[in-house]
Amino acid sequence: MIHRSLLRYAGVRYLWWGVALVAASIVLYSTQGGLNPPKGDTWQGYVLGSIGALLIVWLTLLGVRKRRYASTMGSVQGWASAHVYLGLAVVFVATLHCAFRFHWNVHTLAYVLMCAVVASGIFGILVYAYFPRQLSENRQGGARSELFAELLEQNKRGREIAGRCDPNINAAVKSAIERTAIGGGAIAQLIGADRSWYIRTDREASGGKTNLISNTDQQPVIDYVADRVPRAEKRTEAANLQSLLLVLCQRQKTLRRIRRDVQLQGLLNIWLYLHVPLTLALIAALIVHILTSFMYW
Repeated sequence: MIHRSLLRYAGVRYLWWGVALVAASIVLYSTQGGLNPPKGDTWQGYVLGSIGALLIVWLTLLGVRKRRYASTMGSVQGWASAHVYLGLAVVFVATLHCAFRFHWNVHTLAYVLMCAVVASGIFGILVYAYFPRQLSENRQGGARSELFAELLEQNKRGREIAGRCDPNINAAVKSAIERTAIGGGAIAQLIGADRSWYIRTDREASGGKTNLISNTDQQPVIDYVADRVPRAEKRTEAANLQSLLLVLCQRQKTLRRIRRDVQLQGLLNIWLYLHVPLTLALIAALIVHILTSFMYW
């Protein structure tokens, strides 16, 4: 698993680097006292702040390193492992830098953004610890394209069998296939929303008119076809309806797997839509924090 290889890279080398950095920061922080109480504007505070700022800048360079395939500055896996552990360590360094003093100002804003960036990164690690396995199990070891190929074959079979059935059934099934909705907006993908529809043209539709009916999870059209089976007038009609019902149920299972695949893939990516913008906001707040600190030094 990706997250395990990152966390255990080189015998958790960067975990010990992070621990050593935190320990050294605590020792440096403890040298303050007496007439020189802990603050961000002592020489110790400036050293801790400089270390924290440099770490934050370095941590943002992981995205650059990922795109430089010919780089000899360590492996991407090593950079990612260091990114995790040193990213956690920077929270302790920054907290000691500000000496646990927080106010309603840009300095605290930079600290809050840093914590938000780290929290989103932790969420990303947790996501990669759980969802890839779920994704693989849902695909049964295959690819998403195989799921869509399976769906296309079921659509074809459904249309063929429906064509041999009553015109009302034929119209309902074909419309259900054509009006099947997959994916949608970001929220729809994440919650697995289904905005599918189908059309009923039979006399049982209210007022005898064509009705557009919600077909969530394909269950309404399945129920519609199933309700016609015991009322079939000929043996061949009943056989066709039963075959059609089987295909529709198989199609329902495939659609459930596809929607689950889209949902899991979205959950794997959504944390980046938080992590990256928050990182950019942190860099901006950090620049303001540094400039204002020197302006009032």
